[in-house]
Amino acid sequence: MDQIPNALAVIGAGVIGCEYATMFQALGVKVTLVSSTQHLLPFLDGEIGEHLRLQMGFLGVDLRRGATLLETVLDANRNAVLLRLSDGDLWVDRVLFATGRNGATDRLALEQAGLTANERGLLSVNQHYQTAVPHIYAAGDVIGFPALASTSMEQARVAMCHAFDLGYKDRVSPLLPMAIYTIPEVASVGETEESCAAKGIPCLAGRASYRGNARGQIMGDLQGLIKLVFRTPDKKLLGVHIVGEGASELIHVGQTVMHFGGGIDDFIRMVFNIPTLGDAYKYAAYDGLQALAKSAPAGA
Repeated sequence: MDQIPNALAVIGAGVIGCEYATMFQALGVKVTLVSSTQHLLPFLDGEIGEHLRLQMGFLGVDLRRGATLLETVLDANRNAVLLRLSDGDLWVDRVLFATGRNGATDRLALEQAGLTANERGLLSVNQHYQTAVPHIYAAGDVIGFPALASTSMEQARVAMCHAFDLGYKDRVSPLLPMAIYTIPEVASVGETEESCAAKGIPCLAGRASYRGNARGQIMGDLQGLIKLVFRTPDKKLLGVHIVGEGASELIHVGQTVMHFGGGIDDFIRMVFNIPTLGDAYKYAAYDGLQALAKSAPAGA
């Protein structure tokens, strides 16, 4: 781009689309985010996803849910783009298409190495990240989900250790954190309430708002939220979901407790610096204990 547009349409409300939509909106651009689905980022905990949608609305993003793109018309005279959407026409200065990624393998001459990528340019690998040709390894975006920098680096380390028989790392942790750098940030690790319900895992949740946290008040983020999903009745921590300032950093506190098999009682035993956002973990744990007490049978 040679200049910041006045109006931008983002087609696709996945991670990339949501990130760029909020970034450009924060720059003063009028952003319309077009989503073919009703639910924003459906892989998120439902409550957190709805919280993000509301915050994007407060920021000024115009979210067109359930809309599909029918036609794109370039108007050179107006230096603009006409989008014909299923719910009406939209004129914008620029359009960002963020409707998914393909593996950049089309120029690698894979066939000469005895490999074939699928229709999205992705390669299949085993647990060591070996392709169908054992001495060729693949990691990162070219093998598909989750296609995050953090996990891609770990995949490559496993591949390197296997290739050179180094032995110190033989697998990627099954506990993968995820951060979405929207405004506000979102971060998640582990199970959601929805995934627990689908798997038949009894669970409850504890919540703490940044509004009730001293650091949150100082920072001016009164909408942030930490949510802990834990198993009942043993209170083992199953998932952590955060929306708000510093979510991508805060998530690692909960991830560490989960890595060592801990529960929400561990947050209550810990001492956190004040004022910090990390202290909200303790109050989310207390909220979880209240939820557990309320769910107990009468007289228990």
